[in-house]
Amino acid sequence: MESDFTELVPLSVLEERADSNMIVTSLSRSRSDSTMDAIKALVLRNNLKPGDSLPTESTLCKELGVSRSSVREAIRKLEALNIVSVEHGRGTFVGSLSLDPLVQTLTFRATLPGHGNFKALRDVVEVRRYIDLGCAEQVVSTFKGTQQPHLQQLVDQMIAQAEKKEMFLEQDIEFHLGLLSNLPNDIIKQLVQALWLVHMAVIPQIGLEIASELEPTAFAHQAILDAAIDGDINAYRKAVIAHYEFLEEILDSHLK
Repeated sequence: MESDFTELVPLSVLEERADSNMIVTSLSRSRSDSTMDAIKALVLRNNLKPGDSLPTESTLCKELGVSRSSVREAIRKLEALNIVSVEHGRGTFVGSLSLDPLVQTLTFRATLPGHGNFKALRDVVEVRRYIDLGCAEQVVSTFKGTQQPHLQQLVDQMIAQAEKKEMFLEQDIEFHLGLLSNLPNDIIKQLVQALWLVHMAVIPQIGLEIASELEPTAFAHQAILDAAIDGDINAYRKAVIAHYEFLEEILDSHLK
């Protein structure tokens, strides 16, 4: 049976709340949040992985001692966070645990009306630069003395398209993920991809003109790759800073 949250709250406190709707909302929120925590604890306790099946709705109600409505609300919230995935007719599973919710939130925040959108995008670009600089030593150590024909091909494509004033979005993200491919930290890779998606989603929506900076940006990728292969950490960091500097200057001009 579902535990009654009101038993945990002194009656005098409840009586002081004039708005009964506020009380119901507060109770509902606490129950669903507690149920969310219980379901997450169940996943951890049973060492479940993405794609693994969760117990049925009725089983969760029984095991967690909560109502069917609490389980459904908790599952709905967890699904929005990609922690669980509901497949109608099949059941509920551990979700992909991707950073898609972060992408959606940051994109919406950065495209809100007003000058704040430029500030939000500027912040995203800055975080991307911090990550690239923070990974610099690992990238250079793994690339030193190697040959990178695929990354070089991507750079050549970027330069060719830049000379024609064409964007090179797919090659750009593939290049950056390629730099991080040998790093053992999967969260960094997911975060870089998430921030890139925000970056690319926001630029067209705020009407940012970057065509004039396409060629310098493309050649900055060449400098990054060359420095990594040469094992020159200082040159690598300098190239990373130059890579972001072009866009940062455009954004800064809109923030003045």
